[in-house]
Amino acid sequence: MNSVFWWTVLITFISGVGGTGLGGVVSACFRKDSKKTVSLLLSFAAGVMLAVVCFDLIQKAIFPDTGVEIPIYIVILGCFFGYSLVAFLNNVIDRKTNPEIKHIDKEHPKTADDLDELVHANHLNKHISENSSLFVAGIIMAFAIALHNIPEGMVIGAMYSGEDVSQIITSSGFVMAIVIGLHNVPEGMAVSVPLIAGGMNKAKAILVTALSGFPTVLGAMLGFWLGSLGPIMNSLALSFASGAMLYVVFGELLPESILMWKSKLPSVAIMIGLMLGLVVIL
Repeated sequence: MNSVFWWTVLITFISGVGGTGLGGVVSACFRKDSKKTVSLLLSFAAGVMLAVVCFDLIQKAIFPDTGVEIPIYIVILGCFFGYSLVAFLNNVIDRKTNPEIKHIDKEHPKTADDLDELVHANHLNKHISENSSLFVAGIIMAFAIALHNIPEGMVIGAMYSGEDVSQIITSSGFVMAIVIGLHNVPEGMAVSVPLIAGGMNKAKAILVTALSGFPTVLGAMLGFWLGSLGPIMNSLALSFASGAMLYVVFGELLPESILMWKSKLPSVAIMIGLMLGLVVIL
């Protein structure tokens, strides 16, 4: 394996394990009432992701460095598959964690409109005597998030597969690793909150939360390997990554950030992230 591969593994480890682990630390040590801050953070991350996908990933999928133009239907199929897979995994997470919150009924909106709902921590006082069910919910969430992190790791791996070692820091893959790390913070909170409320020691809860981000590294290895198999596979890997990130942006980050803080400022954060992403790419 070349040095680019091992750099990719290291960067993805920091992004995946570090991001979810940081979310666990936040849940264990700090108050969870900073809804506006989280809203702006998610909006900013969405803007940067959107810039990288539209101005870099998809273009590289259609026009790889080899100079061979890839048929557009291959890129469309890759995007559709990436989007559909992450949407399916998110649906699994929602169905597995909704039973934890008994006040959710047929009339309750499915999208989190509050930070406590986003991290599945609402009405914890009501469930304080149901520690075992909360603990099980946390374990289920840990496995669901771990599965969800594989395609996110593939994004980083696919973006680095055609890069030179001198571009490790300047590559858009590095930017995406940072943004995915930020995106993983609320996911880490979603894992650690029910574990801690269910009676697990805080240190152990943080460790379990951090480990749920490890599959990101496995995804990066897979994405890097697929991207190195030739122009067609590289294009498929990049278009898959594009579709996965488009779902993360439009299916997770933007709805959560805007509903969490009904203000014009999240849209400003999106634009700042979009422009910053464009500047970094160029």
